[in-house]
Amino acid sequence: MSGRCLTVAMRGNDSFNGVWTQRKNNLSALIPTRKTCPVSDPITTLESLYTAVVADVLDTLGHRRQTLSTDIRAMTPTSRVCGRVFTAQAVDVNTIPEEPYKLEMAAIDSMQSGDVLVVDAGNNRQSAFWGELLSTACKAKGVRGAVMNTCTRDLWALVKMDFPVFAIGSTPADSKGRIDVTEIGQPITMNDVNINTGDFVLGDEDGVVIIPTEILNDTLRLAREKISGENTVRDDLTSGMPVTEAFSKHGIL
Repeated sequence: MSGRCLTVAMRGNDSFNGVWTQRKNNLSALIPTRKTCPVSDPITTLESLYTAVVADVLDTLGHRRQTLSTDIRAMTPTSRVCGRVFTAQAVDVNTIPEEPYKLEMAAIDSMQSGDVLVVDAGNNRQSAFWGELLSTACKAKGVRGAVMNTCTRDLWALVKMDFPVFAIGSTPADSKGRIDVTEIGQPITMNDVNINTGDFVLGDEDGVVIIPTEILNDTLRLAREKISGENTVRDDLTSGMPVTEAFSKHGIL
């Protein structure tokens, strides 16, 4: 949503504002209770890792479908995103809804500092779900980024804002009357990856991985151990040790 389209949606619409004021207090009923995180400062720890090592650890733990589609890439030079997941489900529409952007705005207003919005929009490439003003609102409240299997726009502004957006492309076409959010905070499935609000997301130059809250503690611990092991293997390889010997010695590659 860019500056121009949000202005059109809100300007002079007193009836919309009245309805929104009445209904926004009921939005909490749409959002499940967040899962309790077992680690005191998981975002800082996760931010020190990278997706490849986390994906390897998730494989080891038996969670082999935790990486999102390779089509989802960083759209700005800020090529890392890390935080708690807040989900949204969006679908294709052919008409302008009676209350455009209703749940899209509700999602932003419901998010907390440290969250990352993760949107399943069914790989829609026909319009831009995201843009400058929503990024501005998110950044102001400490939201750490957005990940979506649809498009964004206003890249010129997002680059200046240093706000991470991972998407499948960009287009100037607005989402109004093309994509509409149907649920927020509920379980979603993107590219066969089951995602819940309260899970954790890490994205970098290699792609995006989702870490279920239930295995976060083990994932962080094993990832740090693996990085330590990789550093040792790197030293051996740098000194000229054959790859087969290094793998036989450390079991890491």
